[in-house]
Amino acid sequence: MHSRNLLVTLAVATGLAASHALHAGDDPYLWLEGVDDEKALDWVRAENEATANRLKSGPLFDELYTQARSVLNSSSRLPQISQRDDWLYNFWRDEKNPRGIYRRTTLEGFAVDEPEWEVVIDIDALSTAEDKQWVFKGMNCLPKHPENCLVRLSPGGGDAVVTREFNSVTRSFVEDGFYLPLAKGGASWIDADSLYVSTDFGDNSMTDSGYPRVTKLWKRGTPLEQAETLHEGEKEDVSVSAAHLRSDGGDIDMVFVSKTFWTAERYQLKDGKKYPLELPASATINGVFQGRLIISLKEDWQREGKTYPQGAVLISDASALHNEGEGSLETLIEPSDTAVVQSVATTDSSILVTVLENVRGRIYRYLPGPEGQWDRSMVAFPDNGALSIISTDDETGNFFARYESFTTPPALYFTASSDWQPQKIKSQSPSFDGSRYKTEQFFATSADGTLVPYYVVMAKDTQLDGNNPTHIFSYGGFRNSLTPSYSGSYENLSGAYGKLWLDRGGVFVSANIRGGGEFGPRWHQAALKANRFKAFEDFEAVAEDLIKRRITSPEHLGIEGRSNGGLLVGVTLTRRPDLYGAVICGVPLLDMQRYHLLLAGASWMAEYGDPDIAEEWEFISKYSPYHNLAKDVDYPAVFFYTSTRDDRVHPGHSRKMAARMKELGQEIWYYENLEGGHGGSSTNDQLAYRIALAYTHLWTQLK
Repeated sequence: MHSRNLLVTLAVATGLAASHALHAGDDPYLWLEGVDDEKALDWVRAENEATANRLKSGPLFDELYTQARSVLNSSSRLPQISQRDDWLYNFWRDEKNPRGIYRRTTLEGFAVDEPEWEVVIDIDALSTAEDKQWVFKGMNCLPKHPENCLVRLSPGGGDAVVTREFNSVTRSFVEDGFYLPLAKGGASWIDADSLYVSTDFGDNSMTDSGYPRVTKLWKRGTPLEQAETLHEGEKEDVSVSAAHLRSDGGDIDMVFVSKTFWTAERYQLKDGKKYPLELPASATINGVFQGRLIISLKEDWQREGKTYPQGAVLISDASALHNEGEGSLETLIEPSDTAVVQSVATTDSSILVTVLENVRGRIYRYLPGPEGQWDRSMVAFPDNGALSIISTDDETGNFFARYESFTTPPALYFTASSDWQPQKIKSQSPSFDGSRYKTEQFFATSADGTLVPYYVVMAKDTQLDGNNPTHIFSYGGFRNSLTPSYSGSYENLSGAYGKLWLDRGGVFVSANIRGGGEFGPRWHQAALKANRFKAFEDFEAVAEDLIKRRITSPEHLGIEGRSNGGLLVGVTLTRRPDLYGAVICGVPLLDMQRYHLLLAGASWMAEYGDPDIAEEWEFISKYSPYHNLAKDVDYPAVFFYTSTRDDRVHPGHSRKMAARMKELGQEIWYYENLEGGHGGSSTNDQLAYRIALAYTHLWTQLK
């Protein structure tokens, strides 16, 4: 969404959209919303076959697919680990284990070049034994009780999961243990014999968004239907859940009621009572440190004559937030114009804060000092990249962090609390030669004068002649931040873009447009609801700036977004079809008149607005891609991809948009994986296939 040049073309395109757009009540492709309807699936199969035939007609696809599989299955990939008691756990997929194994090793064992891993759960073997296409969604264990774990499994990769109790000592499922049937929701251990449970309890127990509106206390040995109800929300709420938050200084039991995607009510459960916490609805609770809540503010908060500013991080006794409660509330972190708190992690003795400073990662350590003071120091990681805390050990205060950049493979660092000096212990082997490339940060000027940062990754000898095939990836929503990544995007692709794009002469761009969280709450809030167009204008400004710098030109410029980013590129291709040569639109929202009626869509109305309210549909209708396609406009070729089993963003969005564009005589390439959930794939081979399709599309259109 950025534009100022080529105004004549823009005016023509806008006029055509207004005069020939799909009318609001006229949807000839509604039948494609039938996820498993046989007629709809026949259409999907036919489009999948047409795309496969088109993209596999030459050697390019096979080359890209082979390279993508090699990168995604490489044994040198950095393991994603989590520390639990004396073990480090990792979920691993490769050619031998396409659905993956959940495995573990000791800290000492992990330090060697090739650790010896013990398999805890073999998902391929489980899928074969139970005749289900299981996708592993994680394991959560009661601290210090490895025999009490909960394993989440999805049939096909969707958000809805089956939850089964598992003994990680015997590495087997617990007979007659806790079990939750397929549903969205979750469970939190209280002790070895009790859980907080939010799930589908039957009729009228789910919200309009498809999440639990009831949370209960469930005791071992009793039927789920006899669990004690703790809170019932409204159908219009997004979700309701409960959690047992642990810390060295005392545990806190909480109920969370998400009223919208961005607002919530919070209650402390104590002595059989439920105490509402007096907090701004937009505030978020990051965790518990020594018995006190850590709270991030997304708006200014007036309390007892004092103003706590937007962006501040507070620490408070829970009781201080009760009506007439006792205890203290203090500021842990003051907001800054350049530094944005991304995440907070705690150990028994320290608070670890990940910060973005001009879209560059930092980690700060906070230790409690005398008289309520805090000792703050930066942990010395490499600069100019992305940092994330992977796992912490509560007792020792030690932690693991991941560092990467656009051209530096991800590395795992271990930091001991004894000296706070990070030590690199693992690093992925390069998927491409990063020394050949340079990364530069530029700023584009959006339509309202806002400076929008973006990164460009290109060969050091790139000629600025306007002829470089260029690929922009962006997102611009839900407070998500795009940071320098070896994968280019926020997917963990292990550097595949370097081999499939950069090494073949392409330029890669990551755009930090409004709607994201790169510069704090205001950067996100600037593009909410009626101001959504500012995100689109930002994106268009980046595209125009690339053209102005002669890095590329419209015929060589391809754009990609997924989910909310799929909406982004769907909008931009209808607003400025003259600006791009190719589009990749993944698991997108596109029909913004019905998005709130499909799967989890109702939960996003705080982001986009409610199309059933006339004044809100007025601004949504101006950009809804499905409704703004026009006859007699030459749109760039679009590659749509989605998943039949995506139970978050309905595959009907992609299906209907593709069908409508095909009706208008446009070139569309379509791929719908029959499993994979919102991630779009359940195995590395499925992911490699989709990546190869996407880059074949770009090279075919842009070269």
